[in-house]
Amino acid sequence: MKKFFQEIKADIKFKSAGPGQKLTESVGEKTPRGKPSQPASRQPRQGPTDEAQMAAAAALARLEQKQPRARGPTSQDSIRNQVRKELQAEATNSGRPEAPGTGQVPEPKDEGSAHLAVPGVYFTCPLTGATLRKDQRDAHIKEAILSHFATDPVAASVMKIHTFNKDRDRVKLGVDTIAKYLDNIRLHPEEEKYQKIKLQNKVFQERIHCLEGTHDFFEAIGFQKVMLPVPDQEGLEEFYVLSEAALAQPQSLDRHREQLLGAEPVRATLDRQRRVFRPSPLASQFDLPGDFFNLTAEEIKREQRLRSDAVERLSVLRTKAMREREEQRELRKYSYTLLRVRLPDGCLLQGTFYARERLRAVYGFVREALQSDWLPFELLASGGQKLSEDEDLALNECGLVPSALLTFSWDSAVLEDMRAAGAEPASVLKPELLSAIEKLS
Repeated sequence: MKKFFQEIKADIKFKSAGPGQKLTESVGEKTPRGKPSQPASRQPRQGPTDEAQMAAAAALARLEQKQPRARGPTSQDSIRNQVRKELQAEATNSGRPEAPGTGQVPEPKDEGSAHLAVPGVYFTCPLTGATLRKDQRDAHIKEAILSHFATDPVAASVMKIHTFNKDRDRVKLGVDTIAKYLDNIRLHPEEEKYQKIKLQNKVFQERIHCLEGTHDFFEAIGFQKVMLPVPDQEGLEEFYVLSEAALAQPQSLDRHREQLLGAEPVRATLDRQRRVFRPSPLASQFDLPGDFFNLTAEEIKREQRLRSDAVERLSVLRTKAMREREEQRELRKYSYTLLRVRLPDGCLLQGTFYARERLRAVYGFVREALQSDWLPFELLASGGQKLSEDEDLALNECGLVPSALLTFSWDSAVLEDMRAAGAEPASVLKPELLSAIEKLS
């Protein structure tokens, strides 16, 4: 049947092609218009009638209807091409903040630009109160701790142990070992052997000597280095020996022990850079410096290249585990986020946060700025959607990175009660913040 229809279609195409030409004729020769002669031994095939053509067309239509419709891209090549397009689109937008509610990705600007939403990311030293850039904080804190030895050597040595040593497991092991030494002195005040610590002891060398600040701590709490003889050994060995003055004050040793065990590393705190702006149509536009992004331009390009190579090697549909890893990479792309909160009077409250900070930090930041800070309120994301009630969620998990515009709203039930009582809050922000209000440009 299929062959029969193909022959009919071929005849129709042949007849519509017009008069032919003999191979022996030159290009300029005209073919006579008369009816071409046919060999006597072969009769010309009769073309299909109109009824036959109509029947053939109807049959072809029925066959086409029975053919299965083409589905979406299911072959490996189609999948590979689709993923490659997604990667190319993502590579174009990588490292650029998406404008809230627009779907567009603005280009991050240089930190020297006058139109940046913030000049950069800044930190505050908890010891000196100084405002620091990210590249200044570690050196400044180290200098502040070292200068603290002049006033409180015990506290300075404790801060040095917990801050200068980055391996937290090793720090914990060393601190617990020092606490054990002090426990032995407290529990056995009459036994002289617990008041001496051999510096070449294997435990001391592996757990304590390797940590910065430990020797400073022993000397600050009253230990002194003394060369003493060792039984069955020629020569002298170096020991830490607790002084008589320190031994006479066991309460001080207990206090120093608790101070050592309860300390935390000294870390600069993120400066919120709180600012208040007048109502502005530019509220949803964020031009961010490079500090807000966890990856440099070169790192982003390298990551995209590695992912493209992985797709070429695998050429398979992404599994759930692969998608989850992809989402985790997206969450780690940003280090900080800039949030603006639109208040009922149109003013904007702006602050900087870590991308992994919790929602409760945002609520606390807003509450500190309110004149009526005891009233309940809500924060709405773009589209009027209320933020999750789980305040333990990270900001990057809520899609609030690297920038977002939120809307402030008083709790509706409480606001109605206040209006009925004639006690509706006249102003949202504290007067000292309104006095420093700026124009958003």
